[in-house]
Amino acid sequence: MEAFPYWQNLGAAMSLLSALPFVVLILLIAILPFFQAASGWWEKHLNKFKVALVCALGGILLYCIPTGDLHKIWMTYLEYAAFLAMLASLFVISGGIHISGAFAGFPHTNTIFLAVGAVLASLLGTTGASMIMIRPLLRANRPRRHKAHIVIFFIFIVSNCGGLLTPLGDPPLYLGFLRGVPFAWTLRLAPQWFLAVALLLFFFYMIDAWYFRREADHMHATLSGAIKQAARKIHVQGWINVLLLLGVMGVILASGYFIHPALARWRGELAAETTSKIFQIIMMGALASVSYRLTSARIHRENEFSFAPIGEVAILFFGIFGAMIPALALLEAKSRLLALREPWQFFWMSGGLSGVLDNAPTYLVYATLAASQNHLAAIHLGALADRFPALLAAISCGTVFFGAVTYIGNGPNFMVKSVAEHARVKMPSFGGFMLWSGAVLIPIFILQTFVFFR
Repeated sequence: MEAFPYWQNLGAAMSLLSALPFVVLILLIAILPFFQAASGWWEKHLNKFKVALVCALGGILLYCIPTGDLHKIWMTYLEYAAFLAMLASLFVISGGIHISGAFAGFPHTNTIFLAVGAVLASLLGTTGASMIMIRPLLRANRPRRHKAHIVIFFIFIVSNCGGLLTPLGDPPLYLGFLRGVPFAWTLRLAPQWFLAVALLLFFFYMIDAWYFRREADHMHATLSGAIKQAARKIHVQGWINVLLLLGVMGVILASGYFIHPALARWRGELAAETTSKIFQIIMMGALASVSYRLTSARIHRENEFSFAPIGEVAILFFGIFGAMIPALALLEAKSRLLALREPWQFFWMSGGLSGVLDNAPTYLVYATLAASQNHLAAIHLGALADRFPALLAAISCGTVFFGAVTYIGNGPNFMVKSVAEHARVKMPSFGGFMLWSGAVLIPIFILQTFVFFR
């Protein structure tokens, strides 16, 4: 059933109501940890799930009652299952890789870690790179007193901005690849990637060096001693998981290059999308199971591996995916009424919404809008990439970069936060994180606008 006519004609009050479950869920995530009486209750996964379930059901009912479109619910939670399968498989497999060696948490070492993570993010995906790099980075900085800022910049660089160069890097770009954008097309975004990553690394080094000078006098000696005591410069354990990690990348590429195109020609776009997601869920689940069984308990113990971080992500995003259904439908309908023409408009609109909504469907909404406004077929975005590359570049950069603005902007953000808290790093609240992102990222985005998207 076509839902757009209904959503286009919604009044202001009903438009606000359609977004209410999503807004309530985000506010609860942001506010409950602040109150001492509620924070203990909120820490329990069962209570998080109760809240997520109520908000998800609210979003589903607000969408289904006026539209009767149950197929949308099925596709949304199939996407959720594929999303979670990818996050969980990368989380489990990377949890079986232990990196140690002669490195410690000096500012220059931390900066090198983030730079390497930025490159890996486009090769292994932001989730894969985040889960491989965050644990050794946290171990390197364990003696330091000030380290929350290290995790914050890690989320900015490795979990988001670094994933711009290939469709493997971030879900919106992979969705574009499935819709016909050439695999190598995103390499033309290297100037935007380099500017964002270089500025973030520079700001990080300056801030980390300032914090390091505030550490105790013995910190330099402590970290130097840790380097001298290391048996090897770099030591990687759990090599079987490196191969399984490549297997996850292979599943993604096989789905995009072979399964989806073949089924799209034979059965149509809808069947291709459904089958390719089911294929990914099964294969990634199998790879994660093999990894967990083959990884020694010693490596899991040294990595302080726990399912708690991925459990929290699974619960909260279960609620987010359901609660955002009417909000995304409203966005898709109302966006068609907006007079968006210039690249900078697409950059800020797609980016602003990607910071609070799932960035993959937001990418698709604005790419479809850009194609339809220029009289191109929306089902195949290759023509948009070829004829209007500036518009697609703005949408791609907006949805990837702005995912770093909040903890929920991209899947790895919450996982990295949970892993850091599990390692006893006191992370800022939802609002506190946004203060950091506003102070650091927004000036960079403004500069990106003037340099690339005017």
